[in-house]
Amino acid sequence: MSEDRVFPEDRYDVRVCVVGDEFVTGVGDPRSLGWVGRVAARTPREDREVTLFPLGVPGEATTELAARWREETARRFAGGDEHRLIIGLGHHDLDCGTTLARSRLNLANVLDECEARGLPALVVGPAPVTDEARNERIGDLADAFADVCARRRVSYVDTFGPLSDHEDWYADLAAGDGVHPGQSGYGLLAWLVLHSGWYDWLGVPQP
Repeated sequence: MSEDRVFPEDRYDVRVCVVGDEFVTGVGDPRSLGWVGRVAARTPREDREVTLFPLGVPGEATTELAARWREETARRFAGGDEHRLIIGLGHHDLDCGTTLARSRLNLANVLDECEARGLPALVVGPAPVTDEARNERIGDLADAFADVCARRRVSYVDTFGPLSDHEDWYADLAAGDGVHPGQSGYGLLAWLVLHSGWYDWLGVPQP
């Protein structure tokens, strides 16, 4: 993950901030890695220093994320040769009365600002839960987020579609609270990120 340290002058310093809810920090993972830690561990660093900064807030919806991401990332982006942003989206918008249109707009506003600043962005969509009724709404949310990204040609990692019929995913959820995965589930999320254009987006060779 990340530590405050001085990078050698000859090392190209890439700083990647990951904003989102508790999935970004790996809640439920007994190894405390989450998908961010697993992705970081599989990222080559032969010719550059790549640091991922997980900045998750439990229970955060898109309105709160859109309000805080600038200040949170500014502190980590104060320095470095290259900056990138990952937006890990959950489904807490469903709990606070946020309309689908507002969810779309919140994400669109963040992505449009990233474009204006020349900040490359990647979006990781929400994952399914064990509640079938809630999954119908999560699916609509995931489709909306994917559409916002497609319209802006921003890389989007779909986790809902691949995991919606995945037995191992649901077994891992069932062993916990039905929402947050454990070690196996976070491994699946990391696999999806790594195999959805991660290396190309980051500009590093695939191992």
